[in-house]
Parts: sequence; C-alpha cells; structure tokens
Amino acid sequence: MSGGADTAPGAFAIVGLGLIGGSMARDLAAVGVPVVGVDRDPHARAAASAAGVLRQALGPEEPLPTDVEVVVLALPVPAIPGAVRSMAAKPAAGERAPVITDVGSTKRSALAAAAEAGLAHRFVGCHPMAGDHRSGWAASRGGLFKDARVWICAGAASPEAVARVAALWTALGARPEPIDAATHDRLVGLSSHLPQAVASALAGALRDRRVARDALGRGGADTTRLAASDPDLWAGILLDNADEIVLGLETIESRLLDLGEALRRGDAAAVTSWLRHAAEWAAR
Repeated sequence: MSGGADTAPGAFAIVGLGLIGGSMARDLAAVGVPVVGVDRDPHARAAASAAGVLRQALGPEEPLPTDVEVVVLALPVPAIPGAVRSMAAKPAAGERAPVITDVGSTKRSALAAAAEAGLAHRFVGCHPMAGDHRSGWAASRGGLFKDARVWICAGAASPEAVARVAALWTALGARPEPIDAATHDRLVGLSSHLPQAVASALAGALRDRRVARDALGRGGADTTRLAASDPDLWAGILLDNADEIVLGLETIESRLLDLGEALRRGDAAAVTSWLRHAAEWAAR
C-alpha cells in the first residue's frame, strides 16, 4: 500500500460491506488505513460505522473522496460487471485514478467488463479463498484472510496496479498468487463451485426424502454445511461459471452411476474399488 513514513496512506473504498468486504474493512482499519465503506443498505453502513472501522460511510450513488487510491468491489458476481462500467462512467476526482479490484468467485466476466470499459490497465481481478456459508456484515470478522490464498488475475493491468493490490492482501495476512482468469475459473469451478452444488444436491435429496437436518450425524452435517449458503449469491456464481461447473457435474454423474450399477449387481469388489479410488485421493 502506498504511503511512506512521512505520508499518510490514501483511503481504500470498499463497495459492499458483507462477509468479505466487511472483514477487509475491519483488518484495514486495524492497521491504520482509512476506509470508506459503500453499501446500499443503511443498516450495514450504520453497523460498520458503529464498529469504528470506517472513516466515512456512503451510499452507492455518492461520489468517492479524492484521496481514494484503491476501490474494492466486494459485490455478488453478477453485480461486478455493472459496477466496473459505473466506475468507467465516473471520472476520477483525485490527481490519479484509483486502482480497481474485486473479490468475486469468477474472473473471466470481471476482466472482460474491465476491458470493455477501458479500465483493463487499472483493474486487477482477485479471489480470496476465505469464504463462509454465512453472509452480511454480521458475519464479517477480523483475521478472516490470515494465511489464506488469494488468486490474483492481473489481465492487462499495469505492474504498478498489480503490485498495489498484492500489497493490500499481504497487509491483510493473505498469500497472493498469480493465475490467469480461464485457469482460475476452471480450477475453482471444480474445487469450490462444484462442492457447493454437490452439498446443495445432497441437502435437496434429504429434504425430498423427508430427512430432518437434526437426524444427521457429524459426517452428514459436515457434508451438507455448504447447503446453508445464500441461494441468491450462489445462483449468480453458478450461472457465471456454468460451462466449467457443468463439466464437473457430468463427472459426478458418471461416478454416481458407476456406484449405482455396482450396488444393483451386488458387486462388492466394484464398490470397494469405487470407494478406494476416492480414499486414495483424500489420503494424499
């Protein structure tokens, strides 16, 4: 982050004070960085202000202060392209246009929006691997990003913009790592989005079979925990990364069909082999 020993750091604007944005605001304030919080919900703005983490709270239509050096779009995935276009429509009020970054779970659409809006040189896509099934300001907390991997998708951003965003995450205790947008979306489609879909599928099947949640053992509760995630938030993520997730679902379907056939045949060797295939991966 900019600002030397004799210079006060510029402000960071966080648009969206939910789990990720709120946690960033808490951690930035804790290390003395001025935070401007932007949220359409006045209750979220009031709660963040009452917690003492904001220098200023704004609604989404209010102009940002002139000293903002980084704008973090901590918004649902479907809202990010529109927010990027909105940033392009607002000329920078300060001497230098701020760097723009996001925290969305998909990266191709965000970087494409930045390119279309003429902001690719100062837009750095990010994805902190530090989520939770809970959401909103009430779920935010300090230290959420400690030791967390944060994927950095630089796209066509300038080296200065990338360095500034990487320094932000390092200051929050995270581990920034570079990756291109297509590889990112393919990887998280399998490692993050597919587990959400499978957990929700299992929970839906249990509901259809009239199995109450309190009837589950620890394993069932652990496996279905993600099903409690915000449906509106996850619908946007799944739709935005649909091509990669569908490929994963087809693999899951094939695996389950194999198990079903082995069970129908009463083939103990095939069932054991099916389980061992997964157990060997999990034991690595």
